[in-house]
Amino acid sequence: MNIYWLEQSASDVPAENHWLSPNETLRLAAMRIPKRRADWRLGRWTAKHAVAACLDLPTHFPDLADIEIRAASSGAPEIFLHDQPADVTISLSHSSGTALCTVAQLEASFGCDLETIEPRSDAFVADYFTVGEQALVARTPADARPLLLALLWSAKESALKALRVGLRLDTKCMFVCHLDGWPQSSGEREQDPPLPVDANPEAWRRLRVRYSGGQVFAGWWRWQNGLVRTVVSRPPLPTPLRARSADFSKIETTLSTD
Repeated sequence: MNIYWLEQSASDVPAENHWLSPNETLRLAAMRIPKRRADWRLGRWTAKHAVAACLDLPTHFPDLADIEIRAASSGAPEIFLHDQPADVTISLSHSSGTALCTVAQLEASFGCDLETIEPRSDAFVADYFTVGEQALVARTPADARPLLLALLWSAKESALKALRVGLRLDTKCMFVCHLDGWPQSSGEREQDPPLPVDANPEAWRRLRVRYSGGQVFAGWWRWQNGLVRTVVSRPPLPTPLRARSADFSKIETTLSTD
């Protein structure tokens, strides 16, 4: 089984709304805050194109209107095609005028998140990160901490989305127990590997997140243009593949043994 991803920016979204379903058009009309409207439209535009690419669907406005994203009782997005539940599911995130959508088969539990790399306070670290994560932050060079904090926070959010609970749970119930690119114990300080370089935007690195309820989520992360992306899943899935409408990539059914 593969997981596919697609990113779109605010400049990709058309001014008109003919690509929205009737229900989505009504929901948009009820939104009064311009930023919320813009973020919501960007997320829908990205999700519809990601689903269309993976399911080999056309992307003319009337065809996109037949792809509808609805909120489940948990708040997680669900895909409907021609008013019927689709056999794929998505996870969706946006930040700083960019949206990320991941698509996979229903059998997988997965989540994705997109975070802006920016300074965060000591209070933020104390409130939302475990003791082990705080120790990793403390021994990371100051100039690399904004990247690390965005990455830790994003990985937690992805795992909470995979559980379909979002931020209703305490983020300290999720422990980011492995990140490619950072030492994982205080004894490694003298042999720290080089911090990741933003040189290859296609390079995904591994991560793992342990939930206090017992599950372990395997995942991937990468960073580019001041943004961190994370994707986690149960069972583990291969490296995320870009959903390309030109390729019309089909979702595969071979389960990874990674």
